[in-house]
Amino acid sequence: MVYDSTLPLGPALPLGLKTKARGAASNAVGRFERLARETYIDGWDTPFEETILRTTTVDERPRKIIMRNTSPDLPFDRSVNPYRGCEHGCSYCYARPSHAYLGLSAGLDFETRLTRKKDAADVLARELSAKSYSVGPIAIGTNTDPYQPIEARDRVMRDLLQVLSDHNHPVAITTKGTLIERDIDILRGMAHKGLVHVCISVTTLGSTLSRQLEPRAPAPARRLKTIRMLSDAGIPVRAMVAPVIPALTDHELEAIMTACARNGAKAASYIMLRLPREVAPLFQEWLAEHVPDRATRVMNRVRELHGGKDYDSRFGTRMKGQGEWADLMAKRFEITLNRTGLVAKLPPLRTDMFRVPPKAGDQLSLF
Repeated sequence: MVYDSTLPLGPALPLGLKTKARGAASNAVGRFERLARETYIDGWDTPFEETILRTTTVDERPRKIIMRNTSPDLPFDRSVNPYRGCEHGCSYCYARPSHAYLGLSAGLDFETRLTRKKDAADVLARELSAKSYSVGPIAIGTNTDPYQPIEARDRVMRDLLQVLSDHNHPVAITTKGTLIERDIDILRGMAHKGLVHVCISVTTLGSTLSRQLEPRAPAPARRLKTIRMLSDAGIPVRAMVAPVIPALTDHELEAIMTACARNGAKAASYIMLRLPREVAPLFQEWLAEHVPDRATRVMNRVRELHGGKDYDSRFGTRMKGQGEWADLMAKRFEITLNRTGLVAKLPPLRTDMFRVPPKAGDQLSLF
């Protein structure tokens, strides 16, 4: 893999480097790297100072595309991710530390140096066609967003979706991206067979805060429109209020759920802010820049939810937190479910329709 980029590595960006529409404010080297590097601007390197960060992509040809997990607090045991890294640049993204496995930073590298899984659809078709394969819902969008901006050009997700449709394979999609509207033609048919759920993530209804938190993700009002379009097409939608950021967005829980219900969502869920590994210092940099008056209060509440730490990875508590404030959020959520008519879970996806489509030259059954 070779990355074409002028982005410097180091704990902080050089003075004068433009980072418009990016979520991270720094680019510390990955945690597996032996050496730390820092770029210093002495005033002579004028061309570098005028650099604007751009997105670069490389291709990965995976040998396997279906990833398995045994986490007891996840409702799926397999997932597919078309891309590594995410151009949406959400400052709070819990997937950022995964970029360290590529020798890259969880900071700006995560949102500017992306990997697309070329030929992912062919690999998926091969795995689904294996005699040993046992069908079960596949989750897509559990790490990085399958409908991030580069999908408009690369169409990796659409090709994967077509394979799943051809096999009558169940899928649950999580996204912030309105580009999913492009694939309503496929999703509508799958929904008619009970093969698809879509989860739309909404963090806040405030357009200014959303642009600061999620600089390249669609605006909240636009996501609500996507919920409406999917719902009108007969595609079951679950609204996910995530992440709930204490002392910043937690007061919006009821308003977000109500707005999603009015636009056709059938179910709802929520997840508390998670700050694993490199995400904690990155998010604290974001707080210091954008809401310095609330930075201490936010982090104090986060630590209250996680036993005094920035993050507690234990199953059962990592998604919702613990303590009085976590209990209060759970009660507010239940009350709002009842008031809006939303449910906590959508009906299970069907698995009995799965089939391997015939290939060219295959003998067809006479019966």
